[in-house]
Amino acid sequence: MPNWHEIHLQVKNEGSTFDVVRRRYLRALHKVTGRNVILYYSGWLQNSDAPVAVDDADKNGFMTVIHGLDRSKGLDLLLHTPGGDVAATESIVAYLRSMFGSDIRAIVPQLAMSAGTMISCSCKEIVMGKQSSLGPIDPQFGPFGAREIVEEFLRAHKEVKTDPAKQFVWGPILQKYHPALIGKCERAIKWSESLAEDWLKTGMFKGDNKTNDEVKKIVEDLSNHEEHCSHNRHLGVEKCKRIGLKVVDLEDDEDFQDAVLSVHHCCIQTLTESNAFKIIENHEGIAFIQAAHRVVIPKG
Repeated sequence: MPNWHEIHLQVKNEGSTFDVVRRRYLRALHKVTGRNVILYYSGWLQNSDAPVAVDDADKNGFMTVIHGLDRSKGLDLLLHTPGGDVAATESIVAYLRSMFGSDIRAIVPQLAMSAGTMISCSCKEIVMGKQSSLGPIDPQFGPFGAREIVEEFLRAHKEVKTDPAKQFVWGPILQKYHPALIGKCERAIKWSESLAEDWLKTGMFKGDNKTNDEVKKIVEDLSNHEEHCSHNRHLGVEKCKRIGLKVVDLEDDEDFQDAVLSVHHCCIQTLTESNAFKIIENHEGIAFIQAAHRVVIPKG
C-alpha cells in the first residue's frame, strides 16, 4: 500500500483534471496514428498579455517531451500558435529535424500563424480541416509587422520627396521608429523567406520535381503583404492548396479527425479555464506547461 508521500506524488504527477482528460485524448490520438504525437499550443486568444509567442524557452519544452520517445515512429506535431521570434523558430525546426529527420507532419486544427506557418512549411505535409488556417510569413517587431513598417517608411519617403511640406505630417510618425529599425525589418523579411524556401526544398518537396522557381513562388505568395493586406490574414485550406503547399484534408479520415479535434478542444479548454498559457506535451503525458501566476488581492 502506498504511503502518504507516494500518494502525494501520484496526485501531483497526474496534474489537474484538465491534464488528465487532455492526456487521455492524446493517447487516443497516438493509438489512431501509431506515431509520436506532440502538441504545441499557445493561449494568445485567451491571454494576449502572457509570453505566448514562439521563443527560445520553448526549446526546453521540446527537449523535455522528446526525451525517451521512439523516434523511428516519426512525429505528428499539433500546432496552435500566433508565431514569434524567427531565430527561435529556426532553432526549434533544426532541433526537431535532428530528432525525426524529414518524417514530421504538421497538424493544424485551427491556427498556425506567421512563424507557425514557417514551422508547418518545414514538415513533409500539413494536415488542415475546413476550419484551419495558416497565416502570412511576416516577422513582427512588437505589435507591427516588418512589411508594414517598411511600407510606411517608403510611403513617407515618396510623399515627402514629392511634396516637402508633408515632412511636417510624417515627422512625428517616423519619430517612433528607431534609426536602425528599417534595416532590421528588411533583414528579418529576407531571413524568414530564406528559411521557408530552404525548408520547403529540404522537407516538403524533397525528391519532388518542384523547380526552385516554383518553390520561390510559394514563399512569395505566403509573403505577399500587398495581397494579404494584414499580418493576421487567415489562409484557409483551399488557399493553401492553391498556393502549392502539400495539404492533406483532416476530413479524409473520420477517426483521425475526431481524435485530433478532441485533443484540440481539450487544449482550448485548458488554456481558457486554467492559468496555463503555453502547453508542450507528448502522448505519454510528459509535459512542459507554462502558467501565469495568479495574484489574489484581498478585500479590504
